[in-house]
Amino acid sequence: MKSATSILIVEDQSLVRDAIAMLLSLEDDLSIAAKCSNGQEAIEYLESHTAPTIILSDIEMPLVSGLDLAKYVCAKNIASKMVLMTTFSKPGYIKRALNNSVSGFVLKESDSDYLIDALHKITQGEKVISTELAIMALDDNNPLSQKEMSALKLASDGLKTQDIAKTLFLSEGTVRNYLSEAIAKLDATNRVDAARIAQQKGWL
Repeated sequence: MKSATSILIVEDQSLVRDAIAMLLSLEDDLSIAAKCSNGQEAIEYLESHTAPTIILSDIEMPLVSGLDLAKYVCAKNIASKMVLMTTFSKPGYIKRALNNSVSGFVLKESDSDYLIDALHKITQGEKVISTELAIMALDDNNPLSQKEMSALKLASDGLKTQDIAKTLFLSEGTVRNYLSEAIAKLDATNRVDAARIAQQKGWL
C-alpha cells in the first residue's frame, strides 16, 4: 500500500489553518505532519523532523513569510515540495516564488476539490499554478531593479538613508538615487508611498 503524502500546514490564522488540516485529513492518502503559525515555526520544525512531502504555506505571515520559507527550503535543499497559497491581488509573488523552486501556487479563493487535486498532482511531480494567477503574472511588469527593491524594502522597514547605505554597503548618495528612481518609476509621492505600491503588487 502506498504511504500517505505528509503535509506541513503553515498559516497564521488559526481558523483557516485548522479548517485546511481538517479538510485534508479526510483524504485517505493525505496526512497532516504538523501545523505552524508562521515561517519561523516551520523552519524550527524542519530542523528537528523528517521533511514532509509537501509544505502548504500562506505567504503573508509574521516573523518569516511564505516566500522567505520557500527561499530557506530551496537553499537548504530540503526534499519537501513547496506550495504557496495567495490571493488575487499579488501577482508579483509568483515570479519571486518560482525563483525558489516553488511547486505550486493555489488561490485562497479556490474550492477544496481544486486544492486536493493540486496536491495530488504536485505529489506526482507536476507544477500547479492557478490559471488566473499565471495570466496575471505574465501581465505583471515590475519596473524596479533588484537594487532599487532592496533599498525600498529597507526603507519600508523604517531604516534611514544612512542605515540603508551601511546595510547594502553603498554610499548614501547611491541609496538616495535608487530610492528616487523607485519613486519616479512608481509615480509615488515619497519612499513610503513607493514601498506601499510595491508591496501591494507583491514585489517586496
